[in-house]
Amino acid sequence: MKLRRGALRAALALVLLPLLTPAGAVEPISLGLAIAGAAASALTGIISYPRLYCYFRECCLHRHDRRAAAALQEDLDKKLFGQHLVSKVVVKAVRGFLNNTNAKKPLALSLHGWTGTGKNFVSKIVAESIYKKGLQSKYVHQFVATLHFPHAHSINLYKDQLQSWIRGNVSICPRSLFIFDEMDKMHAGLIDSIKPFLDYYELLDGVSYRQAIFIFLSNAGAEKITEVALDFWRNGRTREDIQLTDIQNALSVSVFNNKNSGFWHSTLIDRNLIDYFIPFLPLEYKHVKMCVRVEIDSRGYTVDEDIVSRIADEMTYFPREERIYSDKGCKTVDAKLDYYYDF
Repeated sequence: MKLRRGALRAALALVLLPLLTPAGAVEPISLGLAIAGAAASALTGIISYPRLYCYFRECCLHRHDRRAAAALQEDLDKKLFGQHLVSKVVVKAVRGFLNNTNAKKPLALSLHGWTGTGKNFVSKIVAESIYKKGLQSKYVHQFVATLHFPHAHSINLYKDQLQSWIRGNVSICPRSLFIFDEMDKMHAGLIDSIKPFLDYYELLDGVSYRQAIFIFLSNAGAEKITEVALDFWRNGRTREDIQLTDIQNALSVSVFNNKNSGFWHSTLIDRNLIDYFIPFLPLEYKHVKMCVRVEIDSRGYTVDEDIVSRIADEMTYFPREERIYSDKGCKTVDAKLDYYYDF
């Protein structure tokens, strides 16, 4: 990347100055001023080129859209198991949104399924596909219901704080990413406070929210997802036969009517402001083994299939009769590996 001509000339002059001038002819003050001037000019040139400036410091510039989508697809293919719907929908939704230079509203994804099926993992990968620092980026904001909004009697205070936080951060960075975890434990009505930010407004008090991304994570609706998956299994059909249309509408209705969910009778659902309800299917025995292999490999150890099988066998499965799905998904794989390896 080229600097501006002025900055380049200043930097070149700084380098050549000692060579073109007799040793005693350059006064210390003059040389100091020259150095300061060249440095300032070079800095101005760097700042004038955002991509160069952002090479050294994190900026509110999402990665090139094609690269972001490619990185997202690659990570999901390698590290997410048994979730064909998730891989397909998330990549298309994020890629389409990043490529859309005239989005009419923010992107809102709601991820649903049992613990350990990959919801947090996918939100992490999405963050990393947009910002190099991922979840550690100052433009990625995580909220955990039981941590950040614990008290029902403070719901009005939480609403004000949440609105202020979103408004302030989107004002700084339009491509902000907000992740709301444990939506099934959030107090009903609280999430409705962000409804204006997810709606089809061009500007709100001079701020546009149309480039922002909102991701909601919840266990609510997991029963409905399992019901559909079991129905396919009992009818001799594979989980890969399940299409989004087979479950999305029933899932959104189930979440909307779940009194134990932060989305209970939420205007975000009622006004169709959630773009995709994405089901995470319960994981089978073979998927647990895949998780174990990847975790062993990530720790730098040779995969021992005997240990892989033993860890998978230690998991509990449901329904009680068929024992098809892991009740914790892959969530406890990491802890179980500690038992078998002396780290």
